Amino acid sequence: MDTRLSLYKQGLTKLELRATTLSVSEALVMKAPWFLYLLECKNGAYYAGITNNLESRFSAHMSGKGARYTRANPPLKILATKLYVDRSAASSAEAALKKLPRIKKLDFFCDQAP
Repeated sequence: MDTRLSLYKQGLTKLELRATTLSVSEALVMKAPWFLYLLECKNGAYYAGITNNLESRFSAHMSGKGARYTRANPPLKILATKLYVDRSAASSAEAALKKLPRIKKLDFFCDQAP
């Protein structure tokens, strides 16, 4: 049975279903999963973003062709990633992540979907 269908039968709303993350195997079945990622920058700050091509996006950040922030503060490494069903779910998760204090940002990636 589809994971989201079973969650829906458990009483989760459509909004809650959209916010659920995928396992790696579920993402491989999809055509284009979306990633929420967290970078550590040279100045020690974190940078969060979303993409449907993580390798390409990280390369763009590294070459200075990514976001304006990472042009001024180049990334050192990818700290964490999380897969999402679609762009909308990834954008919602990004907004939630950006509201958290720094000390809770990495924990956001450890939380498992219901």
